[in-house]
This record gives sequence, C-alpha cells and structure tokens, in this order.
Amino acid sequence: MELILSVALGIGLSAACGMRVFAPFAVMSAAALTGQLGLSDSFAWIGSYEALVLFSVATLIEVLSYYIPWVDNLLDTIATPAAVLAGAIATASVVTDMSPLMRWTLAIIAGGGTAGIIQMGTTWLRGVSSVTTGGLGNFVVSTGEWMGSLTVATLSVLFPLLVVIFVIMLLAAIVRRFNRRRTATDLYTPTPL
Repeated sequence: MELILSVALGIGLSAACGMRVFAPFAVMSAAALTGQLGLSDSFAWIGSYEALVLFSVATLIEVLSYYIPWVDNLLDTIATPAAVLAGAIATASVVTDMSPLMRWTLAIIAGGGTAGIIQMGTTWLRGVSSVTTGGLGNFVVSTGEWMGSLTVATLSVLFPLLVVIFVIMLLAAIVRRFNRRRTATDLYTPTPL
C-alpha cells in the first residue's frame, strides 16, 4: 500500500508540475520540513530551508512572468521540457520503496508523461486565449494555472489516491480533446487525386 500511495503522490505532484514548474517543489519542501512528506535519500535536500526559500522565490518569479502578455507564450516553449523534467524528478523524489532502475523508469514515464500532457493542455489553452482575446485573457489562464498547481500539489500530499483519480480524468479529457481536434482536421484535409 505504501508503494501505491507514493506512486499516486508522484503522479499528483507531476500533474502540478505540468501547470507550474516550481510551485509543486515549494509545496514539497514545506511538506517535507513539517514531516508530512517523506523523500528518498538522494532528494532529501528538497526538505531544507534553503530549498524552500529557493523554490518559493522561483515560484514567485515564474507566476509573475506569466502575467506579462506574450511573454507567457514564450515561456511555454521553455516550460514544456522543464515540466517534463520536473515531473520526473518529483515522482522519483517521493517513490522510495523501489529499485533505482524501476523508480527512474516509472518517474520518466508516469511523472514526466503526466507533466508533459498537462503542460500541453495548458499551452493549448493559453494559445486559444491568446488568439481569441489578443492575449488580454491570459491572466485568467495564468491565475488558474498557478492556483491549480498549488492546489493539486497540496492535495497530492494530503490525499494522493483522490488526486490521482482526478489526474487520470484530466489526462483523459486532454487526450480526448487533442484526438477530437486531430480527427476534425483529418476530415477536412483534401485527399490527393
């Protein structure tokens, strides 16, 4: 059961990394310092006061940067690979009862994959907002992303199994949306004679 909870926790934290890269690590650091979160030995540094300050400042800079019109779209190009990496690290840091090979395989596939899909969904949402509102509505998307990231990360620490069910539903909705969009594009693509 401990392994299932740690995997669920890792997936929840990875989903939060897909919304914002640094906010989940600030939550992880605070939770580790208060004894609410156990970290694997190689990631114990996340539970230090120095890491908490660093992640909190990085979160603040990241959140504020996304409120600058059009800079937010530019940041998404950097945030996508960073989110995948952060999701893998978040998962690897909380899965403790597993061999390193299995832990990193799980972290890359489940953690990085979850963060990447969530990031693709938020990038798509910001793109739609940019096109439909000329970038003026992006502050609503940005606010939802950082609040969602903090909420999902916090709830992952407190209720990992509940959050993983929510994350699975969210991932399914994003994949369905992209598949529906691709199918609609395929219907309108002219076929060569």
